[in-house]
Amino acid sequence: MRTETHGPSVGPSVAEILASHAGGTGSPAKTAARVADAIAARGDDGTWLSTVPRAQLIAAAEAIERRPGARTLPLYGVPFGVKDSIDVAGVPTTLSCPDYAYTATATAPAVQRLLDAGALYVGKTNLDQFATGLNGTRTPHTIPRSVYGGEMISGGSSSGSALAVALGQVPFAVATDTAGSGRVPAALNGIIGIKPSRGLISTVGLVPACKSLDCLTVMAGCIDDADRVLDVMIARDDGDPWSRDRGPRYAGEPLRIGLPAATELEFFGDDAMRGAHLAFREHLARTHSVVDVSLDPFLAAGALLYQGPWVAERLVEFAGFLAAQPESIHPVVREIFAGGHRYTAVDAFAALQRLQELKAEVSRLWRQMDLLILPTIGTTFTVEQVLAAPIDTNTMLGHYTHFGNLLDLCAAAIPVGATADGRPCSAMLLGPALADDTVLHLAAQLLDEPRLAPSHSPVPVPTEELL
Repeated sequence: MRTETHGPSVGPSVAEILASHAGGTGSPAKTAARVADAIAARGDDGTWLSTVPRAQLIAAAEAIERRPGARTLPLYGVPFGVKDSIDVAGVPTTLSCPDYAYTATATAPAVQRLLDAGALYVGKTNLDQFATGLNGTRTPHTIPRSVYGGEMISGGSSSGSALAVALGQVPFAVATDTAGSGRVPAALNGIIGIKPSRGLISTVGLVPACKSLDCLTVMAGCIDDADRVLDVMIARDDGDPWSRDRGPRYAGEPLRIGLPAATELEFFGDDAMRGAHLAFREHLARTHSVVDVSLDPFLAAGALLYQGPWVAERLVEFAGFLAAQPESIHPVVREIFAGGHRYTAVDAFAALQRLQELKAEVSRLWRQMDLLILPTIGTTFTVEQVLAAPIDTNTMLGHYTHFGNLLDLCAAAIPVGATADGRPCSAMLLGPALADDTVLHLAAQLLDEPRLAPSHSPVPVPTEELL
């Protein structure tokens, strides 16, 4: 049973949960019971595809309490969800396609680091099937809705991860972002979505959408929560060929903010969203150094993603399943997969060469600015609107996000207010590769959050089986 809501109701932060557990006013077991009860109270609203049963969740929390030095663990008893395209040992990985499902024999290293740090695994969250979509409707399960109500889509593909945080059920959730799948649902649910630089978080144990672009991300209610979680998850993994070390901390110098001309921004006829974003920009320009920048090369790169051969990269993973069980695949996802067959090797090389030209053009723009700020999304849609025009609406949702991983950028989507008619307005902060700490610094500043410098060092915690 779905309960109508009108905006995020983020629950206790990671810091508040840790303080409760350390001070004795709460405990991991009490937190586990609260989370289980909150999920049960909502019923099947499309947030979760599977959850640890209440008694088992409390038992897992009690096992964390018994670990040596448990209270010193950086995420002691903090509950979290995992997008159901990421492996957790002993739990089915379904990608929102029941016929594709398999039971994982090992936990993804990035998730294992969270478990080792004392975090409490709650369950798997819903997604657009095979992580293909930005709207959250491409699922055979209950279609989730945004916490803003009005039958607004939740966004995707990490729909359930965003909702679990926005509903206050968990303080953070693990998601993915290939073309905007972490940023778009964060925007539509009024929370924070952090897409780190590609390779900082291991993608081993993630069923790939586009392996050369995939990125594990974090949904959270505040920057401090994101900082704490990222500091655990980020680590070099020799099993991931894209793995790399994180970049430097923000050095403290004044930031030059790139803003494209307002005439370059597209809101698809949504005047209320345009007004809300331009009001945010006016405030930004009063407090920061602003640089005019062209959006053209960014959008040109984004157009390559679904109008070029990267669609075919999905077939590396799913071509066999498409051939053997096409009827098991959501019709829109099946159409997208099948479209990958029309591209040739010549198309791929031509697109790679064009992308390299655009990367060079964008790299020159970073000489005059430190970060670029755009809308995360230009408009919103209802479930009915998306079902009526699934491809066109999805393309509009990804207008500002499609180019992020193609151009090797890091990004954060943050809530910056609401439209005059009460819908969420989100800004996206983009930086060049490995400028993650600078992005997080500005995000905290814009949200008026104090920010402690993250340790940027591996968390020395033991590895043990918790499930």
